[in-house]
Amino acid sequence: MMVSSENLVGAVAFSSMIVRPGDTAVAIGVGDLPVLANSLIINAMQSAAIASIAEHLANGETTVETSIALEFHGGIAIGGELRTSANCTEVNGRNLTFICESYEGERLVASAVIKRTAVERVSFLARTAAQLIQSSTTS
Repeated sequence: MMVSSENLVGAVAFSSMIVRPGDTAVAIGVGDLPVLANSLIINAMQSAAIASIAEHLANGETTVETSIALEFHGGIAIGGELRTSANCTEVNGRNLTFICESYEGERLVASAVIKRTAVERVSFLARTAAQLIQSSTTS
Protein backbone atom coordinates (compact mmCIF):
# COMPACT_ATOMS: atom_id res chain seq x y z
CA MET A 1 0.00 0.00 0.00
CA MET A 2 1.14 3.55 -0.71
CA VAL A 3 2.72 5.66 1.98
CA SER A 4 0.49 8.13 3.81
CA SER A 5 -1.11 10.97 1.90
CA GLU A 6 0.91 13.53 3.88
CA ASN A 7 4.04 12.24 2.14
CA LEU A 8 2.44 12.24 -1.32
CA VAL A 9 0.78 15.65 -1.36
CA GLY A 10 3.35 18.11 -2.63
CA ALA A 11 5.47 15.48 -4.41
CA VAL A 12 6.86 17.09 -7.59
CA ALA A 13 8.78 15.86 -10.63
CA PHE A 14 9.83 17.27 -13.98
CA SER A 15 10.37 16.10 -17.54
CA SER A 16 11.85 17.86 -20.54
CA MET A 17 12.44 17.25 -24.21
CA ILE A 18 13.76 19.01 -27.29
CA VAL A 19 11.27 18.89 -30.19
CA ARG A 20 12.62 16.85 -33.11
CA PRO A 21 11.08 16.56 -36.60
CA GLY A 22 9.65 13.14 -35.72
CA ASP A 23 7.81 14.63 -32.71
CA THR A 24 5.60 16.91 -34.79
CA ALA A 25 1.90 16.59 -35.51
CA VAL A 26 2.74 16.18 -39.21
CA ALA A 27 5.16 13.31 -38.57
CA ILE A 28 2.78 11.47 -36.25
CA GLY A 29 -0.18 12.05 -38.58
CA VAL A 30 -2.40 14.00 -36.19
CA GLY A 31 -2.23 17.40 -37.85
CA ASP A 32 -0.67 19.37 -40.66
CA LEU A 33 1.55 21.74 -38.69
CA PRO A 34 5.23 21.07 -37.92
CA VAL A 35 4.79 21.69 -34.17
CA LEU A 36 5.08 19.32 -31.22
CA ALA A 37 2.19 16.83 -31.28
CA ASN A 38 -0.19 17.41 -28.37
CA SER A 39 -0.07 13.69 -27.53
CA LEU A 40 3.63 14.06 -26.68
CA ILE A 41 2.83 16.92 -24.30
CA ILE A 42 0.38 14.58 -22.56
CA ASN A 43 3.11 11.91 -22.44
CA ALA A 44 5.48 14.39 -20.77
CA MET A 45 2.83 15.27 -18.18
CA GLN A 46 2.14 11.59 -17.45
CA SER A 47 5.85 10.88 -17.15
CA ALA A 48 6.32 13.69 -14.63
CA ALA A 49 3.25 12.60 -12.63
CA ILE A 50 4.48 9.00 -12.44
CA ALA A 51 7.99 10.09 -11.46
CA SER A 52 6.69 12.38 -8.70
CA ILE A 53 5.24 9.53 -6.65
CA ALA A 54 7.26 6.49 -7.82
CA GLU A 55 9.38 6.27 -4.68
CA HIS A 56 6.24 6.36 -2.52
CA LEU A 57 4.59 3.27 -4.03
CA ALA A 58 4.88 -0.17 -2.48
CA ASN A 59 6.77 -2.92 -4.31
CA GLY A 60 4.50 -4.27 -7.09
CA GLU A 61 2.33 -1.17 -7.12
CA THR A 62 1.88 1.30 -9.97
CA THR A 63 -0.66 3.91 -11.06
CA VAL A 64 -2.99 4.09 -14.05
CA GLU A 65 -4.57 7.17 -15.56
CA THR A 66 -8.28 7.56 -14.89
CA SER A 67 -8.92 11.04 -16.28
CA ILE A 68 -7.30 14.14 -17.70
CA ALA A 69 -8.69 17.66 -18.04
CA LEU A 70 -6.39 19.46 -20.45
CA GLU A 71 -5.94 22.87 -22.03
CA PHE A 72 -3.48 23.67 -24.81
CA HIS A 73 -2.26 27.27 -25.00
CA GLY A 74 0.11 27.16 -27.99
CA GLY A 75 2.51 25.09 -30.06
CA ILE A 76 6.25 24.46 -29.94
CA ALA A 77 8.34 24.44 -33.12
CA ILE A 78 11.13 22.00 -33.98
CA GLY A 79 14.15 22.78 -31.80
CA GLY A 80 12.07 24.18 -28.94
CA GLU A 81 12.39 22.76 -25.43
CA LEU A 82 9.32 21.48 -23.58
CA ARG A 83 9.66 21.59 -19.78
CA THR A 84 6.90 19.92 -17.79
CA SER A 85 6.14 19.70 -14.07
CA ALA A 86 3.67 17.57 -12.14
CA ASN A 87 2.63 18.24 -8.55
CA CYS A 88 0.57 15.75 -6.54
CA THR A 89 -2.10 17.94 -4.96
CA GLU A 90 -4.61 15.46 -3.52
CA VAL A 91 -4.79 11.87 -2.32
CA ASN A 92 -8.14 10.21 -1.66
CA GLY A 93 -7.58 6.56 -0.79
CA ARG A 94 -5.87 5.07 -3.85
CA ASN A 95 -6.82 8.04 -6.09
CA LEU A 96 -4.26 10.75 -6.77
CA THR A 97 -4.67 14.16 -8.40
CA PHE A 98 -1.85 16.04 -10.16
CA ILE A 99 -1.58 19.60 -11.46
CA CYS A 100 0.65 19.61 -14.54
CA GLU A 101 2.09 22.48 -16.54
CA SER A 102 4.22 22.51 -19.69
CA TYR A 103 6.33 25.47 -20.74
CA GLU A 104 8.59 26.58 -23.53
CA GLY A 105 10.80 29.12 -21.83
CA GLU A 106 8.44 31.30 -19.78
CA ARG A 107 5.43 30.63 -22.06
CA LEU A 108 2.76 28.26 -20.77
CA VAL A 109 2.05 25.74 -23.54
CA ALA A 110 -0.38 23.39 -21.77
CA SER A 111 -1.93 22.77 -18.36
CA ALA A 112 -3.83 19.79 -17.01
CA VAL A 113 -5.39 18.09 -14.03
CA ILE A 114 -4.55 14.41 -14.18
CA LYS A 115 -6.12 11.75 -11.98
CA ARG A 116 -4.41 8.41 -11.45
CA THR A 117 -5.31 5.39 -9.32
CA ALA A 118 -2.81 3.17 -7.52
CA VAL A 119 -3.16 -0.50 -8.47
CA GLU A 120 -1.36 -3.72 -7.72
CA ARG A 121 0.49 -4.52 -10.94
CA VAL A 122 -0.11 -8.30 -11.20
CA SER A 123 -3.80 -8.08 -10.26
CA PHE A 124 -4.40 -5.28 -12.76
CA LEU A 125 -2.73 -7.23 -15.57
CA ALA A 126 -4.67 -10.39 -14.65
CA ARG A 127 -7.99 -8.49 -14.78
CA THR A 128 -7.01 -6.96 -18.13
CA ALA A 129 -6.15 -10.38 -19.58
CA ALA A 130 -9.42 -11.87 -18.25
CA GLN A 131 -11.41 -9.05 -19.86
CA LEU A 132 -9.69 -9.72 -23.19
CA ILE A 133 -10.51 -13.42 -23.00
CA GLN A 134 -14.10 -12.69 -22.02
CA SER A 135 -14.64 -10.16 -24.82
CA SER A 136 -13.07 -12.44 -27.46
CA THR A 137 -15.33 -15.36 -26.48
CA THR A 138 -18.50 -13.25 -26.58
CA SER A 139 -17.88 -11.65 -29.97
